[in-house]
Amino acid sequence: MIEQDTPVALVTGAARGIGKGVAASLLRAGWSVALTDIDEAAGQAAAEELARLCDAAGRIEFIVMDVADEASVMACLERVEEDFGRLDGLVNNAGIADPDNGPVEQLSLEAWNRLLGTNLTGPFLVSKHSINLLRESTGAIVNVASTRALQSEANTEAYASSKGGLVALTHAMAVSLGSAVRVNAVSPGWIDTRDPRQQHSDPLRQIDHQQHPVGRVGQPEDVGAMVVFLLSPAAGFITGQNLIADGGMTRQMIYVE
Repeated sequence: MIEQDTPVALVTGAARGIGKGVAASLLRAGWSVALTDIDEAAGQAAAEELARLCDAAGRIEFIVMDVADEASVMACLERVEEDFGRLDGLVNNAGIADPDNGPVEQLSLEAWNRLLGTNLTGPFLVSKHSINLLRESTGAIVNVASTRALQSEANTEAYASSKGGLVALTHAMAVSLGSAVRVNAVSPGWIDTRDPRQQHSDPLRQIDHQQHPVGRVGQPEDVGAMVVFLLSPAAGFITGQNLIADGGMTRQMIYVE
């Protein structure tokens, strides 16, 4: 059992990319983390890699979970309660990341339902079954949405709808849960989720970085830093909000010459 005062976070879709970066940021901030993913092999590998970041008080544990399967979600939360004894933060990060669904007139209902089932129904299910534990700790939820909830490329209807729905779910739950559980969203922009070795061997173009007023494409830890803040007491007056982490990209006017 972890030390009594060590906060515990559940991070979904944490085997790689943004979820893994969020888990790393929480571990560095002194949290214990229940790292979950549908990919058991990748999740175990991520947990082993991140274990070195744990201090004497906290720990990391991998639990396999399919966020779109309610029985799987319930089993995961039972495991969290049994193994950690508490839950202080939930990060709904799991999702199908490819936004391109092809022409909308060719988008099948099956593909639409699959994406929304993971990206929107999944956060609803995990939140639903986490609320009792979060109430006990006066905890917080952070939903990982996307700047695509606010702007679009062509042929991204399913993904944009799922992330727009997630932003709406965020403020709806924030109002329903009130002071018991704060609920916020983070909307990342362009985050380079590739393995660091691949980023080094195949760097992005300078023009990719120049599209961002801060001068670079984002990293998973950029999202992680915001999540750590939103789950912390320092964010105690913030709920129902969607905070954008995109290096200013969505605020920069770009003209084709």
